[in-house]
Amino acid sequence: MSLFDYQHFFTNELAQLHREGRYRVFADLEREPESDIYAFDHRTRRRVTIWCSNDYLSMGVHPEVIGAAREALEQYGAGAGGTRNISGTSHEHVLLEQELADLHRKQSALLFTSGYVANDAAIATLGRLLPGCMIFSDALNHASMIEGIRHSGADKCVFAHNDWRDLERKLASVCKYRPKLICFESCYSMDGDFAPMEAICDLAGKYNAFTYVDEVHAVGLYGARGAGIAERDGLLDRIDMFQGTLSKGFGAIGGYIAGSHDAVDYVRSFAPGFIFSTALPPSVVAGIRAALRHLKEDGSARQALARRAASLKERLLANAIPVLPSPSHILPVMIGDAALAKAITDHLMTEHGIYIQPVNYPTVPRGTERLRVTPTPLHTDEDEDALIAALIATREAFPRWREIMDSARPEAVPELAG
Repeated sequence: MSLFDYQHFFTNELAQLHREGRYRVFADLEREPESDIYAFDHRTRRRVTIWCSNDYLSMGVHPEVIGAAREALEQYGAGAGGTRNISGTSHEHVLLEQELADLHRKQSALLFTSGYVANDAAIATLGRLLPGCMIFSDALNHASMIEGIRHSGADKCVFAHNDWRDLERKLASVCKYRPKLICFESCYSMDGDFAPMEAICDLAGKYNAFTYVDEVHAVGLYGARGAGIAERDGLLDRIDMFQGTLSKGFGAIGGYIAGSHDAVDYVRSFAPGFIFSTALPPSVVAGIRAALRHLKEDGSARQALARRAASLKERLLANAIPVLPSPSHILPVMIGDAALAKAITDHLMTEHGIYIQPVNYPTVPRGTERLRVTPTPLHTDEDEDALIAALIATREAFPRWREIMDSARPEAVPELAG
């Protein structure tokens, strides 16, 4: 028997990704300093327009955010110096946690190095330490939530996506005295649909379950002050714990949870993902605070995004571009084949100067490969015209795209809470 050949294994696995059209190539982009949507592509040596950024509100280039971050960088230096338990807590962190708690109308909040870590650490800690906990998870929950559930070691029960009736059947089958954790997202990032949050909250009250909602793709974007779908729908007081990111609506990096003082302090005291992670740089935190304050007080960016998303969605549908009719700002344009999705995005970049990254398995199921289009407040009418013209031309250049969509039209996403 021969020794294991590590390099052969790596080479074969990568070759399989290439054969399936799923090998990921990073776009070497240099974003323009005053814009969230234009960048210099070092591969094609041209200026491109970005239509897939998660900096949904363009806060990453907002002058107030950049100014606050620059001032804090000069004052505090480049890093936090270590974990908050060892190196102490920057006052910027304390202030941001207070403001995040206020945003969600909760007693307390806790910062993490990313939204992924926040979900993994918080769910794993709750599930592991709540005695006999059963976790109920939406079928389309993000990988970070799935990893948190797996790391918890708790029993889990997956309910059909956004199907509160299926959730109730599963809740009713569990002992009423057993701790129950319902984990779901408010806005799902790949289909752009909303959760039936009020119905889930009703079930949580009926079956004494703890509600944990991921508002990653909604914080900053929905609600009077940008607290997300729960604020928009008047449900802030009915959610036990919120999880959010600081890398999308707020344009930076990091994640957090918000809830009651004791629930958040419990996670702070027992979650390895928090205890052993170096804190976010104070300069980043200062920039986030500026973005948060701006979005609490000024809803113009949210309104501009809503207008742009509605206009673009209407034009995509009018021109027979196969976009799922999601009720949110996320516009999934269906392709249905991994290799074709990669070819289409390459064509858009090289021929039209438009960057949209393909989304393939395992992020979405095989056969549902797509372009995930995300407009921003900074996109102009001219940008929108150029995108529509490019997609129409690309559809004509790739007849197989039309054939796939004609043979397997995607089902419409219901506006469950929109």
